[in-house]
Amino acid sequence: MKFIIVSDIHGNLNNTLKLLQEYKKLKADKLILLGDILYHGPRNPLPESYNTQAVFELLKKYKDKIIWIKGNCDSEVDEMVLEIKSLKEKKLKHAGYQLYLSHGHHFDPYNYEPLFKQIFLFGHYHLPLLEKTKDGIKANPGSIGLPKNNLKASFIYLDEKKIVLKD
Repeated sequence: MKFIIVSDIHGNLNNTLKLLQEYKKLKADKLILLGDILYHGPRNPLPESYNTQAVFELLKKYKDKIIWIKGNCDSEVDEMVLEIKSLKEKKLKHAGYQLYLSHGHHFDPYNYEPLFKQIFLFGHYHLPLLEKTKDGIKANPGSIGLPKNNLKASFIYLDEKKIVLKD
C-alpha cells in the first residue's frame, strides 16, 4: 500500500492542487490527513490562495481514499462539508510496522519515543521531521498550507519499502 501523508493544509488551494497531482503521479492508495484541513486558525495569517470551499470540494472527490485525523482547527462543520468522519487518532499495520497517527496537539510528540517497529506520524507544528529512533521512526510531514521558518510546503510518501519527506 502507498500512502501520501499530509498535515496542516489550512485551506490553501494551490498547494492542495499540487498535493493531489503528486497523489496521482505516485499512484498512492490512501491520503492520510493529519488535521487542520480547512480553517486557518486564529493565530495564523490567511494562507496564500485561501479557499476553503474549493479545498473541500477537491478533497470530497477522494473521500473514500482519505483517513482523517482531527486537528485543533478542525470542526464538526468541516466533517459535514467534507463528508468524512474524523478520528482523534488511529493505528494501522503496514509492511511490518505499526503506524500511529495523531495530529500531535494533545501531548508533546517530540518527547514521544516510538515503540518497537512503530512509525509515529503527527502534524500540528508545521515543521517537517523524519527521524529514526532506537525502536522506530518519528515523522511530521510539515505543512502544505502554512509552512514555518520559510520552509517549503512538504508531505510524506510511505510505501512498503521506504518513507520519504518530499517538498
